Amino acid sequence: MMNLNDGNKIPSLGFGTYLSKDEEVKQAVLAALKAGYRHIDTAMIYENEEGVGQAIKESGIPREELFITTKLWNEDIRNENAEEALKLSLNKLQLDYIDLYLIHWPAKGYVKAWDQLIELQKSGLIKSIGVSNFNPHHLKDLEESGVVPAINQIEIHPKLQQADLIAYCKERGIQVQAWGPLMQAALFQDETLTAIGEKYNKSTAQVMLRWHLQRGVNALPKSVTPSRIEANYQIFDFELSKEDMDQIAEMNEGKRVGPDPETFDF
Repeated sequence: MMNLNDGNKIPSLGFGTYLSKDEEVKQAVLAALKAGYRHIDTAMIYENEEGVGQAIKESGIPREELFITTKLWNEDIRNENAEEALKLSLNKLQLDYIDLYLIHWPAKGYVKAWDQLIELQKSGLIKSIGVSNFNPHHLKDLEESGVVPAINQIEIHPKLQQADLIAYCKERGIQVQAWGPLMQAALFQDETLTAIGEKYNKSTAQVMLRWHLQRGVNALPKSVTPSRIEANYQIFDFELSKEDMDQIAEMNEGKRVGPDPETFDF
C-alpha cells in the first residue's frame, strides 16, 4: 500500500481498463480481482463503468477492500458538470462512493472543476481527489484552493520517464500514477529489458512494473488475458539492482504514446 497526502491508502499496483468494454472488461476485472488486484482504474470516457461495476458486484469482495478510480471527462470539466457526472459514474458502477476521482485532462475550466471536486469530497461521495495529465503549471493553478491533489496520473514508461515531473509531485506530496506503464506492449521484445528479466526469471512486463514500483510510482497495467493479468501482479517477490535501474534510466527518449497535455485538442 502507498500513503496518500489526505490520510488514505492506495494499493501499490492497480489494474487499468482502457479500451476494454462490456463482457470483455467484466471478465478482465474478475480475473484481476482473482489474481489479487484490489485497485481498479476506469473512466467515464472508457464507456466501461457498467462492466467494471458488474465485475465488482459479482466478485463478492467486500467494498471496503477495493479501491476504485474513475475520472471527470473534458466536456463535463468545461461545462462545470462535476456533480452530475460523478453521480452518473456512481450509478453505472453501482457504488455509493468513489475511492479516487480524477480530473482526466487539464481542459478549460479545470480550476473550477477542482473546486467542485473539493466540495464533492466533503460530501462523502469521493474519498480522495486528484488529477491526470497535469504538468507543473497546471498543478500551480490549483494551489489557491489550498487542497493538494492526492494523485497525478500521467503517462510513464521506460521511453518516457518523466523524472522532473515525478520529482515536482513528490516535493508537494502528490503520489504519481503511471498510465501506459508498459508502453502498450511496444517494449515486450526490448533487448535491455529482456536481458534484465532473464537475470530474475521475469518477463519484460514484470521488469517494467517492478521498475515503476521502485521509483515510488503507482502503475496501472492493462490486459484482457488472464495469464498476463496474473503475471503482471507477480512483482513483489524480487527487486531490481541499482545497476538494472540505471540501465533502464538510460532508455529514456521522451517518447509519448498518448497525447501531450500541452497540445491535446479534445
